[in-house]
Amino acid sequence: MSYPFSMDRMTLTPIGYINNDAGQDTHSDEFRHMRSEIVIDEEYADGLMDIEQNELITVIFYFDRSTGYRLRLHPRGDESRPITGVFNTRSQFRPNPIGVTVVKLIERKGNTLAVEGLDALDGTPVLDIKPFVRTFDEGVIVDDPRQDRALRAH
Repeated sequence: MSYPFSMDRMTLTPIGYINNDAGQDTHSDEFRHMRSEIVIDEEYADGLMDIEQNELITVIFYFDRSTGYRLRLHPRGDESRPITGVFNTRSQFRPNPIGVTVVKLIERKGNTLAVEGLDALDGTPVLDIKPFVRTFDEGVIVDDPRQDRALRAH
């Protein structure tokens, strides 16, 4: 198979980082209601224009403390759950340690986003942010493109 890029390396540049109270021992259930800040580097801050219109955003981040991967594992490391493939889990132990989470956007202050529900540790590098779009993220077809996003009630 031919790829339009080198299969050996890809270069990604973090656009910011996560600031929260989560550490290696934080249980996955605690992330659901945890508040985090996403601090965007100043050079990318203009890219946040109008993001506060969204109620939900998708955050793509790098599992920078994850080592190795397992193609089959117990979800959440819980041995009472049956073993399944890594691509059927949200495990950080992946061939490419990339995390993706839809979060509730609480507010924006300059280059900082306050969010709820981000399952990333303090200091985690952020690779990208996208709006939550129903067509792509839920597979919902909408007749009116203005209804495609989860926007804040005004």
